[in-house]
Amino acid sequence: MKKTEMALEGKPKPKPKPLLWLATPQRLIAIDMSKLKINHYEDASKLKINHHESRDFEIHSLPVFKMLNLVENDFPFGMRFFIRDSKLYMVGGEKPRRGASPKLYPHLKSVGHDESFGDRGLSPYVYVLDLTRLDSSTDLDLLKHHTSMLAAKPTPIVEEIEGKIYVLSGTPSQSDCLLPTPTFEVYDPLIEQWKPLDQPLFYRECWSDCQKFEVIDHSVVGTTIYVLTFNLMDHFYHYYSYNVNDGYWKLLGESEDKLPVPYHFTPMFTGKFVPGYKDIYIFFHGDFPYAALIPSNDRSPTRYQALNEVDGALYHRQVASYSGLVVQLGEHEMCIMKPGSVQPKEENPYPCRIILYMATFKVEKLLNSSSSAQDHGLKLLRTADAYDVSQTSSHHDNDVQDIQAPFLSITCLSKGFYYLDEWGPEASYICSAFFHQLIWT
Repeated sequence: MKKTEMALEGKPKPKPKPLLWLATPQRLIAIDMSKLKINHYEDASKLKINHHESRDFEIHSLPVFKMLNLVENDFPFGMRFFIRDSKLYMVGGEKPRRGASPKLYPHLKSVGHDESFGDRGLSPYVYVLDLTRLDSSTDLDLLKHHTSMLAAKPTPIVEEIEGKIYVLSGTPSQSDCLLPTPTFEVYDPLIEQWKPLDQPLFYRECWSDCQKFEVIDHSVVGTTIYVLTFNLMDHFYHYYSYNVNDGYWKLLGESEDKLPVPYHFTPMFTGKFVPGYKDIYIFFHGDFPYAALIPSNDRSPTRYQALNEVDGALYHRQVASYSGLVVQLGEHEMCIMKPGSVQPKEENPYPCRIILYMATFKVEKLLNSSSSAQDHGLKLLRTADAYDVSQTSSHHDNDVQDIQAPFLSITCLSKGFYYLDEWGPEASYICSAFFHQLIWT
């Protein structure tokens, strides 16, 4: 055996690098999770807070492994991504008008489209990043995939169901544009082909004016996609569903009571199952993270536990928050993220800073978990979110669920507030997030 081969054989293999990939509307960021730590904050319930200004608290820089400014590198704004077979695919989005000030990018509606790009500024393109070729010295290199979607998709919804990628058009930033069709399609990675799907009812009814309906949120339960829209004409919320096996859309009504799934699976309650536990579901309810213990039969009630160990104790008091995300990290490990804006005291009243609250934690079931555990007296409102869906049905205000004695042990691995705008103006929104172990080659 040659000396060089012996040297390589004796050299320990580098450990996989745990990376949390997240996309804001204009940046792709890879966070080195091995550098996250637990940051301690004073309990907000013990603070007397002036409602007109934010109390100072420590905000850190994200431990970024890689970062790509998408818009400055001539990519669309607001792309979503999915990861498959160690490759990251980014789809859809809108191309801002050339020469626009970067300060205006977070407010794309006032910028306008680059009409020479894609379909009147809307992107049908797919870009791919090979994660197996990353190392500490190379830049992120997004390449245009050899296939494109059948039609452009602004602010798309992207979900993988049974090995196929479903992409639904979201609401574009410009009010004077028509959505390209098909507005809904599926990609089969095995044959690398896109196929048009049944036109959603909310777009079918307003094909000439895509601003009549605003896609608010969505969720996936099994093989069914649930979508919540807001009708800008009658000012009502509407729920729709699409089953990938049936292949057609249904109008479910104006209330989540009409949905054939528990409310924590409905749109606006962002959540994921814990890897390794088929009955533990982590989700956001407003600003707060909760766990749900899903019963094995319909006769038993769902139990809930507030995740106080990883809740940003002063988050909801001092930050204007936006929709959160839940990310699966690995066996029994999870991550919660919630972007928002905070107003520094020294620059009162402007500018606001865009920040991100993030926590990682390990979940373990308690041996004494039972449906008869003692009630701790906490309450979980059934419909409370940034869009106030409760207005669709007045009786929901009194519809609550008891949070019983803990059925989980939560071990906090990291938590803290981080600047999301340290590379320039940023929108307080996370488009996509995914965990991936980088294996060095």
